[in-house]
Amino acid sequence: MGPSIDPQFELILGNSNKRFSGVTSTLLQVLQVQKQRCSLVVLGDHHLPDDVPSLGFWQLLKLARKPLANGRVRVFHARRNDEMIQALLLKWLGARIRIVFTSTAQRRKTWLTRFLMRHMDGLLSTCTAAARYMPTPPDQLIPHGINIEHYAPADDRRALWESLSLPGQFGIGIFGRVREQKGVDLLVQAALKVLPDHPAFSVVIVGGYGSDQQAFVEQQKRLIEAAGLSERIVFTGELPFAQVPDYFRAMSIVTALSRNEGFGLTVLEAMSTEAAVVASEAGAWPDIIDDGRNGYLVPAGDWYQVAERLEMLVTDAQLRAQIAAAGRQTVLANYTVEREANALLDYYSQIAAADH
Repeated sequence: MGPSIDPQFELILGNSNKRFSGVTSTLLQVLQVQKQRCSLVVLGDHHLPDDVPSLGFWQLLKLARKPLANGRVRVFHARRNDEMIQALLLKWLGARIRIVFTSTAQRRKTWLTRFLMRHMDGLLSTCTAAARYMPTPPDQLIPHGINIEHYAPADDRRALWESLSLPGQFGIGIFGRVREQKGVDLLVQAALKVLPDHPAFSVVIVGGYGSDQQAFVEQQKRLIEAAGLSERIVFTGELPFAQVPDYFRAMSIVTALSRNEGFGLTVLEAMSTEAAVVASEAGAWPDIIDDGRNGYLVPAGDWYQVAERLEMLVTDAQLRAQIAAAGRQTVLANYTVEREANALLDYYSQIAAADH
């Protein structure tokens, strides 16, 4: 039994994807702050904690047709195409709502996305690169933030590493769906070059994969086995959301090597836990990383440069610590989930009050 629903809820959050993704992570972190400041419900119960109220489509329609006692208009925040569709259906069936869409994808929009976006009441993006792909400029750029308490540095990284039964003494991690687009193969190639000379380091590939990626994963495992590194390059499979922060905290270095990316929370999560970051020039990462100061940027798809940066970091503990500390300060100053959530709530208020 979930929490009771406040019929005077003012905010509706879309949650349509059964698979856990970066968008899901954003939703879960931001709503924990938002629900302290406003009454909200989530459409869909995927991955939700027990204290967050959720509704099905028809339940939501019934409640959202009724006006709010304070005279305000409810706001529906969509982050995916199918959530825009759900919101528009609700509106066309009589729900008294205004719809906001956040666009993060850095690719040309399909005709369907362009059509849906034309019917939004408000448009947001998370970084300058993503905004350039929008057919209509966004009203605002609101970058993602993260929960700095969930992603706090470990009190004792070595002890945490050992408690997770991971091989070696120091970790190089990559997080997210295990697929070519995420650059997992680039880390594998770089690791095959770097690890043989640095026996204290291991690579940890954190994330699940579907049957469509089975061949890709098996190919990577064959390369790893042929190099004799199967004990030092490990695949965790998909982990429960609550366990993921400990894996970030256990890593000395985190790579984020997507060939293309919407925003890419993993860089912020890694920086917050004081891991040194090596990231590709994708998503919001060029906005976040000052190359050589709080992390390293490499061209997307270039495994050799990944290997060069890893070599620098694994051989120089002082450099690792300097990069990691600067990354943590970047997050504290600019990328907290409180900052994101409050900016969104202020924007919702503008949309709800605007004449439409």
